[in-house]
Amino acid sequence: MTEDIKMPAVTPVVRYVANGTQSVFVYPFPIFASEDMAVYKNGAKTLSGFDITGAGNTAGGSVTFDTAPAEGVIITLSRELPIERMTDYLEGGEFSAASINAELDYIIASLQQVDRAQERTLKYSDYETSSGTVLPDRALRVNRALGFDGNGDPVAVSLEGAMAAPDFTPYGSGAATRTSHDKFSDFVSVKDFGALGNGLADDTAAIQNALQAHDAVFIPAGEYMTSGTITLTARQSLIGCGQFSVIKANAATFNVLELTEDFITVQNLRIEGGLAGIKLYGKTRPCVQCAVSDVTIWDAQTGLLLDGHDSPDRPCYWNNFDRVLVEAPAVHGIHLVKTGAGDTPNANKFHACRVYSHGSDISGAGIYVEHGQYNNAFIDCEANVKGTAQGCFILGPGSNKTLLVNPYAESNNEVPNIKLEAGSIETSIYNLLSASNGAAIWDLSGGEYSAYNAGFPHKNRLQRTSCVDMNATLQRFDTKYVDASGTVTLDISHSVHLVSSFGGALTVKLPGAAVAVGVMMVVKKIDSSANVITITEDGGAGPDGRSYYLGAENDYMMALSNGAEWFVIASNRSPGNTRYFDGTGTYDIDMAVDTYLLSSYGGALTARLPPANAPEAVGRTVTIKKTDVSANVITVSEQGGAGPDGYAQPLNAQYKAITVVSDGAHWHIVSKF
Repeated sequence: MTEDIKMPAVTPVVRYVANGTQSVFVYPFPIFASEDMAVYKNGAKTLSGFDITGAGNTAGGSVTFDTAPAEGVIITLSRELPIERMTDYLEGGEFSAASINAELDYIIASLQQVDRAQERTLKYSDYETSSGTVLPDRALRVNRALGFDGNGDPVAVSLEGAMAAPDFTPYGSGAATRTSHDKFSDFVSVKDFGALGNGLADDTAAIQNALQAHDAVFIPAGEYMTSGTITLTARQSLIGCGQFSVIKANAATFNVLELTEDFITVQNLRIEGGLAGIKLYGKTRPCVQCAVSDVTIWDAQTGLLLDGHDSPDRPCYWNNFDRVLVEAPAVHGIHLVKTGAGDTPNANKFHACRVYSHGSDISGAGIYVEHGQYNNAFIDCEANVKGTAQGCFILGPGSNKTLLVNPYAESNNEVPNIKLEAGSIETSIYNLLSASNGAAIWDLSGGEYSAYNAGFPHKNRLQRTSCVDMNATLQRFDTKYVDASGTVTLDISHSVHLVSSFGGALTVKLPGAAVAVGVMMVVKKIDSSANVITITEDGGAGPDGRSYYLGAENDYMMALSNGAEWFVIASNRSPGNTRYFDGTGTYDIDMAVDTYLLSSYGGALTARLPPANAPEAVGRTVTIKKTDVSANVITVSEQGGAGPDGYAQPLNAQYKAITVVSDGAHWHIVSKF
C-alpha cells in the first residue's frame, strides 16, 4: 500500500465520450493499486485491453487503451475498493506513521466510495422521522406506480386515469389561476431546449438556443459540457442553482461566457475551464451595468476578463461583481485590459471577490489592473496565489485612480503583495493585510499612490493634499543625506537635504521651478570644511534670481517654488538687508531695512528717524553709516523728538556710524564709532 498518498475531496469517478481517436483517458483521483480501477464501456465493465498508470499518486493518473474506443462510446473510470481490512498491528510492535497514514487513506477512500453510492439513493429529509421503507411485494407492484399512504409508507398505486393538473393557482389573496404552460414559461430552462447536463453530451447549442429565444434562462443542477462560447446580450440573465449548476468547457481555447452588451445578469453558477471563465466587452453595444454574483470559476486560464476592446463608443464601464470566487487560474484571476483602440475598463466594482490558486501554478497575478481608470474599486477582495505568480495585486502601466479597500494578499517565494508598475497613477490603498513574504507595496510608480494602514515600514502615505485646518501632533519631513563634490541635481522626492561638501566644493541644483509647483525645499551644510556649497536652479536663475552660498557649518537656505521661480523664505545667509542713499537735505529713515549707507558728498544731510513710538520703530534696531570722504556732516535726528539718547547725533567723518534701538518711548544708542 502506498505510504505518501493523500486523499483530496474528489469524487472517485470520471466519464468521457470517446471520439474514435483518443486512447488515453485521465482520472483525477488517487488509487492504491491498478486493481482498484474499474473501467466501463457504455456501462459494461471491461477487464482487459488497457494499461493503468499513476497508482499511488495523489493527483491520479491515466488509462491507456490498446485500441482507441469507437466514437460515441461512454468511458467510465471508477475507483472501486473492496471494503475490507487485511492488516493488523501487533501488541507492543513498531507503530509506523506511514502505516497508519496508509490505513487512514484507505478508510477515507472507502468512505468516499460509500458516500458516492448513497448519493444515488432516495433519502428522508434530516427534519423528518423515518417511516417504513419496505416495498410492496413484486406481485402487488407490477404495472403500478410507487405512491405513499396516509402514514407516508410506500404503496403500489394504479396508473389508471392519471394526468397532470392543467392549471396553477398560487396561495394567497388575489391569486390568479394560470395554465401550467403559462406558468412554466415564466422561467425557461436550458433543458427545455435539449440540454442534458450529464457531463458527457455537448450542451452548447441547447444553452445558446435558449438564450436566443428567451431573455431569462435557468441552468438546473447538472454538468453542462460546452465546445464553444456562450454569448449573452443586452438585459439577459443566466441563473443557476449554485455549485451544482456547472458549465464546463471541453478545451482551454475559448471563453466560456461572454457578456457583450449591457444590463446582463449572471448568478449562482459554477464555471470550469476555458480561456476565460467570463469575459466582458462591448461588441455591439456598451458593456455596462452588468452584474455577476455568487459565481465560482475553476481552472480557467483567466477567471474574469474585462476588455476595453476596439471602440471607445462601446466601453466596459460600471459593471458589478459580488462574491465571485476564481480558483486555480493559470494566468490571471481577474484581469482588466484594453486589447484594441477602445477605452480602458473604468469604474467597475468588485466586492468580496476572491482569487485562490489552490496549489496550482499561476504565471500572472491574482488581480491585475493592466488598464483601467477612474475608480475601479476592489473592496474586501482577496488574492491568495502560489509563489509562481508575479504579484497578488498588480496595478499596471495603464491604471489610474484604482481603489483597494481592505485587500487581503497572500503568497510565498517573495511574491509582492501589491506591485505598482511604472506608469500606474494615483492608486489608493486602505487597510492592507500582507500575508506574502514579498514586499507589502513594491512601488515602481515613483510614489504615485496613497496608503492608509498599508505597507511596511511606513503604513501611511498621502499624495498632494489640501488641508484647511490641521492639528499635527508630530510632523516629519522626508530627508535626504548628500555627500558629494562637483554637481548634484535634486528632485522632488525629498523636501529636506542635509549636504556635506567635505570632499570638495559642491553645486546643488534645485529642480526647475516649473516641475516643482508649491514645493518647499531646504538645503543645509552639515560639514565643517571650508568648501563652499553653491545653490542654483536647473535651467533657471536660482533662488530669488541668484545663486546662494553656504560657506560655514549649519548654514542653510529654505526656498519655495510658485511654478515660475524659486523664492527664499528663510536663510541665515540672506544678502545684506541694506540701502544706499547719496544726497543732501533731509532723508527720512523708513525702517524698511536694517542698515542705511548714506553719502553727504554733495552737502550736509539730516538722517531723520521716525518717532520712537511709531509702530514700525518699536523694538527695531537700525544702523546709519557715513560712507563719503567729504567734511559734510550727516546729522541723525528724530522726527518730532530729541534724537538718540536725547540729542541729534553727528557723523562727521567717513565710516562714522551709529546703531540705535527704540523702546517705544525713546531712541537709545547701542553703539557709535
